[in-house]
Amino acid sequence: MYDLSNKVALVTGAGGRHGIGRAIALRLATEGADVVVTDIVQSEEAIRPEDRQAGWRGLPSVVEEIEELGRQSLGLFSDVSDSAQVADMMDRTLERFGKIDILVNNAGSRPGKDRVLVVDLEGEALDEVLRVNVRGTFLCSQAVARHMIARGGGGKIIVISSGAGKKGIAKYAAYCASKFALIGFTQALAQEMGVHRVNVNAICPGLVDTERVDFIASALAPEGESGAEHRAMMVRHRESIIPLGRIAQGDDIARLAAFLCSAESDYMTGLSISVSGGTEMN
Repeated sequence: MYDLSNKVALVTGAGGRHGIGRAIALRLATEGADVVVTDIVQSEEAIRPEDRQAGWRGLPSVVEEIEELGRQSLGLFSDVSDSAQVADMMDRTLERFGKIDILVNNAGSRPGKDRVLVVDLEGEALDEVLRVNVRGTFLCSQAVARHMIARGGGGKIIVISSGAGKKGIAKYAAYCASKFALIGFTQALAQEMGVHRVNVNAICPGLVDTERVDFIASALAPEGESGAEHRAMMVRHRESIIPLGRIAQGDDIARLAAFLCSAESDYMTGLSISVSGGTEMN
């Protein structure tokens, strides 16, 4: 549908079998791009037992899937909030492919101690969310933007924000703060990069059926209720209020990402587009 031939994409946070990052990486590869995928080493801890038993190995498995699609790939373990690791990620990507045409900032913090009331929120938990979600997006975007400016030829930068970046949610204050920040960051960077023909847009998913929901459910489950039980309740409740009647799948987000990474979106920048089945309509 979209021609991304001869493009090189960098997708962060792409090691989850059910994650948004993997879905986007595979879609970009399907459209013809070579794809570098990154994640943190700890992402292997999030592999579901049934997926591990089925042979899923995280980031190496994503690389294999991309190569099976006939594209080149590189998997890198990298903490996006660490400037030295981001610099190394850039060096290794450019050494292998020589350029970066597309950046997808998908890496995000793991839900946990931050999912509490503001009066109970510890500063360290807030800092952790901001470190990954905001600082990580800043460092990666800055590094790739500098490369795109120096190289010329334009480019695409995608930021994965959230519906929680448009509407506050109780017990999500730290997460909401980080995702609201990403929308402002997207708009500012879009203003700066337009002259260089680099489009910068944000995607704001609603609840997506990923490993991340497992952690959210575990963090929010009341005493006496398992994470799996609370997850099922969360999904049922969300589906009851979503106009389209289901929570999102990774492919729903990947379809929009592919469009925003293509020439079809060349006159779109600074936008924050909801993919939520109708729960957010702005």
